[in-house]
Amino acid sequence: MDATTSESPSIQFLSIPEQPIAAALITYSPPATFERRVRQCFADFAPGEFPLAANPSVVLHILASCNVDPQDLANLEATCSFFRKPAKFFPDHELSISELAALDMCDKRAVFRPMTTEERDDLKRKCGGSWKLVLKYLLAGEAYCRREKSHALAGPGHSVAVTSTGAVYSFGCNSSGQLGHGTAEEGSTPDEPKPRLIRSLQGIRIIQATVGTGRTMLVSDAGKVYAFGNNVFGETEHGGGQGSKILHTPQIVESLKDMFVVQVTIGHLFTAVLSREGRVYTFSWGTDARLGHHNDLTDMQPYPLLGALEDLPVVQIAAGHCYLLALAFHPNGMSVYSLGCGLGGKLGHGTKTDEKYPRLMEHFNTLNLKPVVIAAGAWHAAVVGQDGRVCTWGWGRNGCLGHGNEECESTPKVVEGLSEVKAVHVAAGDYTTFVISDSGDVYSFGSGESWNLGHNIGNDEQANRHANISTPKLVTSLKDINERVMQISLSNSLSWNSHTLALTASGKLYAFGSGDRGQLGIKLSNNQQERGKPEHVNIDLSK
Repeated sequence: MDATTSESPSIQFLSIPEQPIAAALITYSPPATFERRVRQCFADFAPGEFPLAANPSVVLHILASCNVDPQDLANLEATCSFFRKPAKFFPDHELSISELAALDMCDKRAVFRPMTTEERDDLKRKCGGSWKLVLKYLLAGEAYCRREKSHALAGPGHSVAVTSTGAVYSFGCNSSGQLGHGTAEEGSTPDEPKPRLIRSLQGIRIIQATVGTGRTMLVSDAGKVYAFGNNVFGETEHGGGQGSKILHTPQIVESLKDMFVVQVTIGHLFTAVLSREGRVYTFSWGTDARLGHHNDLTDMQPYPLLGALEDLPVVQIAAGHCYLLALAFHPNGMSVYSLGCGLGGKLGHGTKTDEKYPRLMEHFNTLNLKPVVIAAGAWHAAVVGQDGRVCTWGWGRNGCLGHGNEECESTPKVVEGLSEVKAVHVAAGDYTTFVISDSGDVYSFGSGESWNLGHNIGNDEQANRHANISTPKLVTSLKDINERVMQISLSNSLSWNSHTLALTASGKLYAFGSGDRGQLGIKLSNNQQERGKPEHVNIDLSK
C-alpha cells in the first residue's frame, strides 16, 4: 500500500461452514498426549531435548565470562556428567568444561598470566591438583588486600590510594620522601594535604600497596616491587641510624627482581613479601633468629620462611609490630600460622613465648572456625571466619579485642558482640579494630584517639575525642553516607596519631581521625588537626 494514502487496508474473512452443535460434540477428540521428555546434558538430538553437548564452547564461554565461583564449578561436575567429561579443548584435551573454565578465569589474573607451564603445574600441585583449587587460591589472595582492585592504605602520618586501573595517589607527611613525588626545587620534601598522582609510575600498573613509618612499597602487575621513603627494609620507628637510606621516588627493589611478588606488608622492624607461588620471604630483624634466620636491620636480602610453610601455599600475610601472620591454603579450607614476638599472647598459641618458625594456630579447630581473612594490629590480631564470625586475640588495651574488657587473650576468642553480624572484612591498627558486615555496615571498637573510630558523639568534642569503646559499635557516621563500604584501613603505629580511610563500592574514599600532616587528604580549617565525621576525599578510585 502507498504510504502516502490514508486508505485503510481491507480485512480478509475466513468462510467457516455451519454445522450443528451436536455434530461438533460428536466429532470432538481430546488433544493427543505426549510423552514427557527430561532434558539431558548429553542429547541425542531428539525433539524436545536441548543439545548442550553440541555447543561446549558456548558453555565454556558463559562459565568463564560470568566468573562462576570455584565451588559452583565443582557442584556442576558433581551433578552433571557433561561437566565432568573431557572437553577435548586446547590446551589440555583431558580437561573438563569446569576445569577449563577455572583455567580461563585464572588466566584473567595478572599474577597468573605470565607463568610458564612448569610454574603453573607446580602451583596446581601445591593447591591440590585442580584448576578450580588454583582459582580458589587466587581469589582468596584478592579478597583481603584487594589485589588488582582499587584500595587505600592509612599509614603513620601519610596515606596511599590505588585506583582500579593501577594509578597511585599519595598524601600526608613527606618528611622521608614516603609520598614518592621527588624533591622540590630547593631540595625539600613538603607535605601534601591533598591526593597527588605519583607521575613517575606512569605506564606501570600497581596492584597492591603497603605503608609503614616513613616508607611505602608498591607491587606492579609484573610482580616487581617499588620502594620509597626512609629505609624501607626495617629501621627503628623514627628511622635514621647506620645504613639508612632515603628514596624520594619509587625504585625497584633489586633483590626481588627475580621473584614475582603479589603482596608486601611492613612491620615495625621488618618487611615481608609473598611470592606468586605462595612462598613468604622476610627482610631484616633476624637477630637471634626472630624470624627463623640471622641478619641485621639493614639487610636487604630476602630470606624464605622455613618450617611448616615451605611447601604450603600462602594466600595472605599480615605484619604487626613484631610478629607475622600467614593465611595458608588447603583444598578443604584455610589455616593460620604465626611467628615472631609472643608478648601479650598475640601469636595465639595459648602462651606468650616467641616463635622462630611458623606455627599452626590450632585453636580455630576447637572453635570450628575456618579462617578466610587475617588482620594484624600493632599488638593484637583478628580473623574473619567463613561463617562470618570474628575472632580477636593479643593485647586487649583500650578494649581493642571487643570483649568488653582490657584483658589479654592468648588464643583466638569469638567476639560475642558481633553474633548477629556476618562479617566479611576486618582491619586492625594500634589498639583499634574495624569490622565490615556483608551488608556493608561498619563496626569499630578499641582506642578512640583522634576520633579515629568514627563515633563523634555529644556536643563536647574535646571530651569525646579520646573515648574508648570495648565492645563493637555500629559506625553510624559511615552508614549516613549511604554508600556500601568495601574496605577499611587503619594507621598502625605507636608514634603517630591514628586516622582511618573507608573505601566504598562506587570508588569514593572517606577519611576521619587525625589530619595534622595532611594524611586525611582534605582541607582542615585553621588550627583544626582532626576530623570526627567521615569526609569525602576528592579522588575517584573507580577509574
